[in-house]
Amino acid sequence: MNADLDVACHLNIFAPGLSSKQLPAALDAIAAAGYRRLVLPPLDPDDVDVPALRALLAARGLAPITMAGQSPDADVSSPSEDVRQAGVTLLRRTLDLTVALGADQMNGVPYGIFGHPTGPTGRDAFERSAAEVGSIADESHDRGVLMTFEVLNRYETSVVNTAAQAMEYVAASGSEHLGIHLDTFHMAIEEADASAAIRTALPRLRYLELGQSGRGPLSSGAVDIAGIVRQALEDGYEGRWGIEAFSRSTLGRPASDMLSIWRSPYQHAAALSADAANTIDTGWASKTAARV
Repeated sequence: MNADLDVACHLNIFAPGLSSKQLPAALDAIAAAGYRRLVLPPLDPDDVDVPALRALLAARGLAPITMAGQSPDADVSSPSEDVRQAGVTLLRRTLDLTVALGADQMNGVPYGIFGHPTGPTGRDAFERSAAEVGSIADESHDRGVLMTFEVLNRYETSVVNTAAQAMEYVAASGSEHLGIHLDTFHMAIEEADASAAIRTALPRLRYLELGQSGRGPLSSGAVDIAGIVRQALEDGYEGRWGIEAFSRSTLGRPASDMLSIWRSPYQHAAALSADAANTIDTGWASKTAARV
């Protein structure tokens, strides 16, 4: 992995339900592949042994990134004051966990419920959500944490699907500190031009995640990952990067069902993460050559 790029690997690539005996080996493999950060799955703060997890990561030089979310009874976009405030409380609990783990970034879907939407999101809900998330983003900044929100495809949310909508959401939030998280998998569904979308979000783009069309190895699929890396660097992107892939054989049934992962595009997580590193390095090398 190119030492000049700050790249995070999702723990779900190895499996979200690793036992305490399996986790150290998975973390060793991630660190050995050259990744600096580890994106944790959504966690219940009450179920996390914070000192133990923090020590495991620190021993390998890995910085954690947490994931925030909402639920039907805790949703910052809700017209119900009680439900909306429950959503705010849920985000604050994740922020508390983020700080306790020594992390400086909180990703996720803080703006509403993840899952197949039943219709478009109205402007009132959009603005309610943005205002609450913007407030948490400011609190996060004050506590040394960058808060981002992921732009998802139309089958997973109707709140924010494109880079242009993400910029509208940032503006509606009123926060100077809320960052955008783009993912090439979702962009391949929603954007006519991924590189143009990245340029649209660039003023607030803080996390660029690389995911292939089939959710498998970055080097194989419909998305030109190396080309996107090269163009993003040429356009001036200086933020963090992430890689994400899913395989039913490693992810497990509940999460696979939720994410519609019906196949196993990869079997070996170490090979997957090494392939991702090589693909990113290819993009970096072509960018460097273009400058000469």
